[in-house]
This record gives sequence, structure tokens and C-alpha cells, in this order.
Amino acid sequence: MRVIFLGLAVPNMNEYHNMFTELVVEFRNNGHDIMVVAPTYDEKVFGMQIEDGIPTLRVPTLELFGVGKIQKGLATLLLPYQYKRALKKSKIDLNFDLVMMPTPPITLVNVASWLKRKYGSKMYLILRDIFPQNALDLGMMNPRGLAYTYFRKKEKEMYNASDYIGCMSPGNIDYVKKHNPEQDANKLHLLPNWAWLQPNLEQQEIIKIKEQYDLLDKFIVVFGGNIGKPQKMENIVALAKSCSSNKEIFFLIIGGGNEKEHLDKMILQEGLSNVRVKDFLSREEFFKVLQIADVGLISLSENFTIPNIPSKSLVYFNAKVPILASVDLNTDFGTQLENIGAGLWAEAGKTEILKEKLMQLYKNPDKRKKMGENGYLYFKNNLLASMAYEKIISRVKNT
Repeated sequence: MRVIFLGLAVPNMNEYHNMFTELVVEFRNNGHDIMVVAPTYDEKVFGMQIEDGIPTLRVPTLELFGVGKIQKGLATLLLPYQYKRALKKSKIDLNFDLVMMPTPPITLVNVASWLKRKYGSKMYLILRDIFPQNALDLGMMNPRGLAYTYFRKKEKEMYNASDYIGCMSPGNIDYVKKHNPEQDANKLHLLPNWAWLQPNLEQQEIIKIKEQYDLLDKFIVVFGGNIGKPQKMENIVALAKSCSSNKEIFFLIIGGGNEKEHLDKMILQEGLSNVRVKDFLSREEFFKVLQIADVGLISLSENFTIPNIPSKSLVYFNAKVPILASVDLNTDFGTQLENIGAGLWAEAGKTEILKEKLMQLYKNPDKRKKMGENGYLYFKNNLLASMAYEKIISRVKNT
């Protein structure tokens, strides 16, 4: 099958992979002729490239990450026109059997619809962010504003154009059905987040990393990933403050994002000596450092009305680290976590309850170990990239 993947966050695949490019590799490894279209990661690298053996059309765009919302909005609006122009200029055969696109962004539906109309391609939507509702929840849009009206219309257009829609959780499926009743519910099916299984470190290597970070005698709580409004870092700071009298518990935050400066200021203002913030590590390095954790933190804003499923849970599962989740009441992630037996959760913003759950883990090493093993087994049996590929290809072939 000839497949085109319209991506946004696509790293240089010669150097490393993320969730989406791992899926692309699975298609390639299963004999499909797959091509990727994505923004340039370097202004000197554009046009058709071969990355990890995969044809990849790199398109010059406006800056999409680490910029203000107006610039990001403009860049997102221009993206489909830039992709379409690059595809036309590339002189390649655009008669693809399947067009795949993840969210974000939703504007790439313009490119997918164009290929569908012109060549009769099928379209598979990998629904990860439910936009623009997530922006509305975080106060980044006005529900009566032009931006929200435009993007909500574009969202409906995207669902209409899709032949198949892979959703992260049963809660996601229910949400899309409820808020888009005009859509054919048969398009929707379960496609959980996925990753490749990475080998875990030996205990001696873990001790060396603890020594390197001067955390040998600490109970280590790690948060890793994006530091932005969706993660509501105020809730993590509040948890750390509530634990400040216990000199053994230490919070290690690794990552970056639009709220990192704000996070640093909060820690300084509260005078917290039990929190350390480090910049992004490479994916491989972060996975190594994560294995020193006694607990892995997940945080989502209590303002969300959509059921988000944080993809960082996969790396926690892989590292055999039990999860403590501070999440909104609209996500089914907390329920999933409990059903798997891989961690505990509390409603975001309820610091005392979250602390109580953390202390349960702190006082019970056997429980932590069992939860870590449960998460690892669940990941290995349900959430591998090869399994995501099988779900997609089975859906496409059988409907």
C-alpha cells in the first residue's frame, strides 16, 4: 500500500524517533511504500530527504514551536498551503492509497481532502488533541471569537473528511460522539498511544545515575516532558511545598516549554529546596534518568473538559515506575491507571488528597514495585508501536 503521513512534530529520523515516526517505521518494516511530509528542522534541510530509509519531504514553514499564540496560529493556518505547494513541486506520484494525519494540527485536513478528491485516497485520522476545545479550556480562546468559530468548523470538516478515526481512549470516543452527533460513529475506534519497548537498566547503572545527581538517599519523584499550561505546574509546586518538611522526598522536573520560566519563579518564591528543574534531555537520556524515580508524576489542568490521555505514561510504564497522576475529572486516564494497577490518582487542584496518595506510595515499597511491574506488563502487552500498526491496518483493510 502507498501511504503518505502528514506530520507536524517529526524529528530528524536519522537521529531519533518519536511516537509518530515509530509508527511510520512500522509501516515501512511491514512492506508499505510510505512517505512523510513535515516541517524542516533546519533551514538548510528542505525538499525530499531520506531519513532512516524513509522518503521525507521537508517543508520550510514559519516557526511553530516556542512562539506566541498569534505567530503559532498564523503558522498553522499557512501550513496546508505550504505542504500542498511543496507536494506539487516535488514531482512525485501523489496517488496514495492512504493519507494519515495526526492532530495537532487540524488545518492539514486541507491537504488530506485535496489528495482524497484528486486521487480517491482513504484518510486515517490519528486523533490525539481535541482542538479547539483544549485551547478553550485553558482560556486561550474566546468561545464567541472568530478563531474558535473558524477552528471548530475546521474540526468538523476534519471528521467529515476522515474515513477512519483512531481515538486514545473510550472516553475520547464518547466525547467525539457526544459533541459531534452528526458524525458516523462507525468511523471511531480505539487506538491507544504507543511506543517501542526500550531495555531497562541494571540496578548498578541506576545507582550510578543517582550518585551523579546527588540523590542517592532520596525518595525521588520525577516529572518529565512539556512544561506548559496543559500541565498546570502550579499543582506540582503545591505538592512539593506540602512535602517540604520531609527531607527525604525530592522532586526532579525535567523538560521545557512556555511555562518553564513561570515554574522557576514559583519555586524561587516558595523557597523550595526539594525541587530541581533540568532542561530537556534526549529521549534516551531521559529514559535512563527516569529509572532512578520511585514515582513518576503526571499533571493535567483541572480546567480540561476533554478526556486527555498523557503519552508520557508510556515511558513511565516502560521504566517500571509507578505513576501518581493529578488529573481533571473528565479524563478516563485515572480510571485506566487504577484498572491496570499501575498507579494512583487524585483530582487536579486537590493538593492534600494528592499528597495522601503520594504518601501511600512513599510508605509502601512493595506496592510501588508491584505497580511498576503491572504498568510494564500492560505496556508490553497492549501499547507497542507494532500493535498500533496492526490496529490501523486491520481497520483499513476490513472496512
